[in-house]
Amino acid sequence: MAEVTTVGLDLAKLVFQAHGADSGGQVVFRKTLRRARVLEFFGRLSPCIVAMEACAGAHHWGREIARLGHIVRLIPPAYVKPFVKRQKNDAADAEAICEAAQRPTMRFVAVKSAEAQASAAIFRTRDLLVRQRTQHINAIRGQLTEHGLVVGKGPAHLPKLLALLEASADLPETARAMIEVLVDMVSLLDERIARLDQEIRRRAREEDGPARLMTIPGIGPITATALAALAPPAETFRRGRDFAAWVGLTPLQRSTGGKQKLGSISRMGERTLRRLLIVGASAVVRQANRRDLPEGSWLARMLARKPRMLVIVALANKMARTAWALLARGDVYRAPTAAA
Repeated sequence: MAEVTTVGLDLAKLVFQAHGADSGGQVVFRKTLRRARVLEFFGRLSPCIVAMEACAGAHHWGREIARLGHIVRLIPPAYVKPFVKRQKNDAADAEAICEAAQRPTMRFVAVKSAEAQASAAIFRTRDLLVRQRTQHINAIRGQLTEHGLVVGKGPAHLPKLLALLEASADLPETARAMIEVLVDMVSLLDERIARLDQEIRRRAREEDGPARLMTIPGIGPITATALAALAPPAETFRRGRDFAAWVGLTPLQRSTGGKQKLGSISRMGERTLRRLLIVGASAVVRQANRRDLPEGSWLARMLARKPRMLVIVALANKMARTAWALLARGDVYRAPTAAA
């Protein structure tokens, strides 16, 4: 049997599919593996490249298989799809993963450590709780609107909602009881979100990377800690522009015939980081409108000739490139000095 150099592994809950190929791309084996037998199989296999789609459980299996001496490659699922021939099934997916891993220009996802995944769980949990809080507040607003009590949107208007609830004597007791249930849930979610924010601020103070990132205008404890936890290692990217493109803050290209056609931002990569960077850039632009900017500064020139939202996205791109530079070089942010 020819020597196996690359194995494509299609992950699943219980039954995995492995596709082995030699250096020339010829098929060496196709195997169906039960979950309990996966590590046993790769333990008997000579060290080779094991490729998987970067999906649920991929980082766990990547760490376990790497401990057996194999080189693990995680591929974004969108890059595997073009290699699937005709019918889609587990065997075809494993073959496509194997073939994609053998392409010299293929891009891979860095395998995360268990600690990095645990840090990312903090932000996933916080996002979920914030969404649930928003749902409950919208439910309160909707029920009160049915009874003619209306206030503005957003958590900032919740005290007004509660004041209307207390002052309204015509509200039926059944509706009042149900709204109070929702109000109690909002209070509980506020408490848990505040607890997570406290943990995030603690990490930002104690860890070196987030502390340096917070020197960038527009990046606070949440964004700094999220960049350190959710972004791949800085050495994954050759330059800051590549990192900004990964975050999805560069325009989509539909260029052809030598004509450049740029659209809206690509929205690739980690959407949590993209949202946090845009929110931070929006705060910087909002503050800039309230005070005089240094004449000739980049932000002043952009605000003078470009729409506000375009400036915010451009500033978020600039913040992403700056963040990569600080993480890659171990430096702190220094504001540019005005030209003499």
